[in-house]
Amino acid sequence: MPDASTLAPVARVDSAQRIALIALLTGALGIAFAPIFVRLSELGPSATAFWRLAFAIPALWVWMAMEPKGGARSRKPSSLNDYARLSAAGLFFAGDLAIWHWSIRYTSVANSTLLANFAPIFVTLVSWLVFKERFSRTFLTGLALALCGAIILMGQSLQLSPDHLFGDALGLLTAVFYSGYFLMVGRLRAEFSTATIMTWSGVVTGLALLPVALLSGESLIAGSLGGWGVLLGLALVSHAGGQSLIAYALAHLPAAFSSVSLLLQPAAAAVLAWALLAEPLGAFQAVGGAVVLAGILVARRGSR
Repeated sequence: MPDASTLAPVARVDSAQRIALIALLTGALGIAFAPIFVRLSELGPSATAFWRLAFAIPALWVWMAMEPKGGARSRKPSSLNDYARLSAAGLFFAGDLAIWHWSIRYTSVANSTLLANFAPIFVTLVSWLVFKERFSRTFLTGLALALCGAIILMGQSLQLSPDHLFGDALGLLTAVFYSGYFLMVGRLRAEFSTATIMTWSGVVTGLALLPVALLSGESLIAGSLGGWGVLLGLALVSHAGGQSLIAYALAHLPAAFSSVSLLLQPAAAAVLAWALLAEPLGAFQAVGGAVVLAGILVARRGSR
């Protein structure tokens, strides 16, 4: 019979994973607000993406500066390799935002959003091929179920047309870039705190998005206080809040399962759009959301 000294570390791990799962799902809800803020923004999508980072970085920087020294994963970046890896995460996220916004120009929002949410497929493939992780049939069943739920959720809005192939390809490329960001953050969390990763990668993302916003020809100045408030909400709720909670969770949960759990985001976004923007919420969306949740539960069981 195991003694208390054996059970205590296991209990601590289980507790950390439960907290991380709550953080992950809360983070998914935080980024579910992003489409709402983008819809309400007075600026174009590229300019909105830039301000998302510009307003989040000061808050993240203060958080990083206030972190106590000597805690877990408290190492500060000190070498060129450290900064290169943090920069890579920032560039992956910049590519994710920029390419997704471009995809919307060439295909429907539903097509672009659905294809961008195929990131769990790429995260799982890279984890298997590169990092030699093994996945149970139960996990793969949950992944397939959650993706089917996302397709059902957006199925009525999808537009299948050869005219949209370029935009659809950009939507799929968005998923590739987000997968790269997700995997980089998961690896970096073994060494650095959430605040350190979010701050340094965020600086790189913001610097990369500024020329994209300028070249797009979009105005960078909101026309009202309400417009600035929307941008601030996007920065603090969806990025500093939602993305940081997801980054925290990646230190305790497998990247593949975490990426599947983020499929909660389109379901939550549909509910928020219904509640805040009076957009219709049909039976297909309700069924799709339920299937996504079932897939996440199955994937969780298969990744224990």
